Amino acid sequence: MAAANKELTGRKERIRASLTARFSPDVLDVIDESAKHHGHAGARPEGETHFRVRITAAAFAGMTRVARHRAVTDALADEFAGGLHALSIDAQAP
Repeated sequence: MAAANKELTGRKERIRASLTARFSPDVLDVIDESAKHHGHAGARPEGETHFRVRITAAAFAGMTRVARHRAVTDALADEFAGGLHALSIDAQAP
């Protein structure tokens, strides 16, 4: 993801945009759970470090749970490199 794009939106919006572009999901919920992890490893005062994603997409058809999780984390590699610490993933095919 381009640096300029990172400056224009928050992490939640970037996660949503990346997953939408990669998977064209039927359902996508991106929940910032950073406040629940205040004081834990990887937490930052500004937040946006811990997220939960619920995604349903035809792109996951025939994939194992591990493969679906890998696909999601691969799509968000830039976010992990930029400070995303933890991601809870519920990825399903319709």
